[in-house]
Amino acid sequence: MDQTLEEVLAWKYPNHGEFRILRKSVDARRRHDVRWVYSVEVAESGQKLSQPEFIIPKLAQKIKDRPIIIGAGPAGLFAALRLVERGLPCILIEQGSEAGARIKGINQYWRYGKLDQKNNVCFGEGGAGLYSDGKLITRIKSPEIPYVMNRLVQFGAPDEIQYLSNPHVGSDRIRRVIPFMRNFLVQNGCEIHFDEEVTEFLFEKQKMQGVLTHSGKKFLSNHVVLATGHSSNRVFDRLLESKVSMEGKSFAIGLRIEHPQKLINQIQYRSHAQNEQLGAANYRLTHHNNQTGVGVYTFCMCPGGYVLSSGTDPNGIVSNGMSNYKRNSAFANAAVVVSIDHEKYFGSDLMGGMKFRENLEQKAWQEIQNAGGSKELPAQSLADFMNGRTGPVRAGSSPSGSLPVRLDQLLPADLRTKLIEGLTHFNDSMKGFISQDAILYGMETRTSCPLRITRDSISLQSISHEGLYPCGEGAGYAGGITSAACDGLKVAEAIVESLVPAAPKISWLDAAEEQESRSSSSR
Repeated sequence: MDQTLEEVLAWKYPNHGEFRILRKSVDARRRHDVRWVYSVEVAESGQKLSQPEFIIPKLAQKIKDRPIIIGAGPAGLFAALRLVERGLPCILIEQGSEAGARIKGINQYWRYGKLDQKNNVCFGEGGAGLYSDGKLITRIKSPEIPYVMNRLVQFGAPDEIQYLSNPHVGSDRIRRVIPFMRNFLVQNGCEIHFDEEVTEFLFEKQKMQGVLTHSGKKFLSNHVVLATGHSSNRVFDRLLESKVSMEGKSFAIGLRIEHPQKLINQIQYRSHAQNEQLGAANYRLTHHNNQTGVGVYTFCMCPGGYVLSSGTDPNGIVSNGMSNYKRNSAFANAAVVVSIDHEKYFGSDLMGGMKFRENLEQKAWQEIQNAGGSKELPAQSLADFMNGRTGPVRAGSSPSGSLPVRLDQLLPADLRTKLIEGLTHFNDSMKGFISQDAILYGMETRTSCPLRITRDSISLQSISHEGLYPCGEGAGYAGGITSAACDGLKVAEAIVESLVPAAPKISWLDAAEEQESRSSSSR
């Protein structure tokens, strides 16, 4: 920890040329030996490193049918980006406002409890990812990931997201990135309509014709990307009315836990906890019960962050987490959730998961009203939750504040039991995780969508309605900013293939497919 990368390179390769960091992470496994781990590409003296390029070949012919994209979250924005870079004009429709106006509605909710149902932490330009730390961590394997990072950097994100093992932009900085991306889209053929809610899907014999919005506008296209996010209940209702094929999907529900960041630093970094170079420590914890098959895990961990009230309905409360680029809040938070097997819990009830999460959110809201509040999050100390008792709650990071509520009684008994089991195992991995200073917030219900809008694995179109392209988290095909962005790109390429079967291939994607094919044939 005492040497810089430049010093190490000068010692090992005295006459080296330019270098590029490929990967950077913290290794804190040894109690008294915390260190940075780098993967670096180094050129010989006088030589230059070739920079990675992500060239998108444009279509040679003009296409009359402009694809429509519904939703300006990561999936929708990156679908639009790929289409315009391909030279294919498109239309982007978002029920919320552009990012600058959106924050005004969110602040009204946090400060006064006045919810704007079209501009909140989940809805509006940038989607839910705009207020969830700008975390770019993903477990998916996609050749598009470097492209996503590269384009975010071009629009103003920090260059380090291209090599950090836990990349994040920060909610403060990603709000600056999105307008640059929007301007690029508009300048290159994307027509954007904010404050327009899609109220009807136009089908003719189950073939897509276009959409209608609440203002009476009609947008026509045979290719519609549905990228509305995991909280667009009204969209799901309209899909049901149109008999679009959907299925129940397993998901996770729980609470959000908050510790003092100093405590997490001490647990993770031990004697190096005060080293400012390391920044705010994070964690990722999992526990799987082999007998029940149920998993408990942490999700959306926000070092140096804030717990947010992020509901979308006036009589429901939802918790979420975020942090700014510097991650300098005094608190660390993360979702602690239990996996919910849709078939075991809800059987053939397609909307069972949706109704379950809605019921929990409404119960949390009612408890806050009963406690004399309006905008606050329900909270309980970790010790009181585990011991099933009432008690005071310390001040935390939430801009909406909090009120003491018996979260242990709000959750179904089996979920509470499983959460306690998971938390106990987490404490075995991170001694001190179960702390007198830890508090829990409710309700963490929007980790993913309890529905999947079923699509064909090759064409990526709905299996029941031609020309409808389910995409991203709300459709059940992603879980986070990066995976949603990659799914948007994947769907955009499927549309290009549909419109121009002989469209020029993208070189690095073509190479990745060839490599995958070789790997498959050699297994």
